[in-house]
Amino acid sequence: MNETTKELGARSEFDERVIELADFEPDIRLEEWAEKYRVGELVLGPIFWASIDLLSPVHTVGRGRTNLTLIRPTIMQTDAATPYAGLDRRESPTRNPAVSIHFEPAAYGITGVGTYVCTFSVEAFGRVTLNGSGYAASGTVVGAGPRSVSGKQTVTITLKNLPAHGGWAAIEQTAGEAWSWYSTRIAYPPLVFEQFG
Repeated sequence: MNETTKELGARSEFDERVIELADFEPDIRLEEWAEKYRVGELVLGPIFWASIDLLSPVHTVGRGRTNLTLIRPTIMQTDAATPYAGLDRRESPTRNPAVSIHFEPAAYGITGVGTYVCTFSVEAFGRVTLNGSGYAASGTVVGAGPRSVSGKQTVTITLKNLPAHGGWAAIEQTAGEAWSWYSTRIAYPPLVFEQFG
């Protein structure tokens, strides 16, 4: 029995760990948001960073075509204190494990083009390489590409100028050890106000 099998076997019993999503290290700081977006660039969003939906192992389908796809998880534990999906490329060498969400703004009553932040909360039990990707139709995807993750972190993919019919965001493991996915938050970007004077 290898270390991964032992680890997964230990975690497959009722997992009593409570994971606080506020403890995850954000991959984008407020200063970086200020560089990426200006108030005039944000279209059709509220004045606060409100969640539109939160997909997780216990909430896999949102409104309309908003949904979750898990590719090659090694375990999905919905009765854990904090439900999670465990993934490990070493257990799936012929297909990279991934977490993907599709988001349809129109199903939430949004009729125009908007910018949406998809924040994946993950925990890596060693060094893991995740490749972010997405599709924003006539808009653009911000945050795509590889990144190294360890510990509790967020991975953010932004769908900028996404049409109401929707698009998708995903993270795919390309190297490394075991990791867990807890949730993906779909939200408007935070507004960053600059001081003048």
